Amino acid sequence: MIIKLFLDGDACPVKTEAYRVAERYYIKTFIVSNSFMRIPNEDFLEAVIVDQGLNKADDWIAEKADEASIVVTNDVPLADRVVKKGGVAISPSGRLFDAATIGAALATRNLFENLRESGVVTGGPRPFSSRDRSAFLGALDLAVQRKKRQGFEPDFTKNRH
Repeated sequence: MIIKLFLDGDACPVKTEAYRVAERYYIKTFIVSNSFMRIPNEDFLEAVIVDQGLNKADDWIAEKADEASIVVTNDVPLADRVVKKGGVAISPSGRLFDAATIGAALATRNLFENLRESGVVTGGPRPFSSRDRSAFLGALDLAVQRKKRQGFEPDFTKNRH
């Protein structure tokens, strides 16, 4: 099975970093969004535009993901769906969501959602930093290495130049 990388593209601040890792391993990468997004003209990158609507990009990614998939997203429910199919998800700040971590991540997300719904001000996320970018690069590289050790193939074509 071939490793595939999916980017929840509409609000992904680490597209450039993901492209670099995908190029290094020649991993087929899908950038999924609700609107046109300019991406580099590379045969391993593919833009996917889904219909407008809540969770349409998430639904597309979750449907296509499998145990060879790595998904980049801040959306914990999407990460949960991917993990249940055997894949892994990584937040843009480098947080890994896998079978060992997704339960706690989902519980924390639900707690904060309940607090916000009850009127408690929880604050927003901290600003994205260069440290986050670095952590993301390390986490993505590690995820690819783990998938390779599991027997998945990173190079989606043996006919590249």
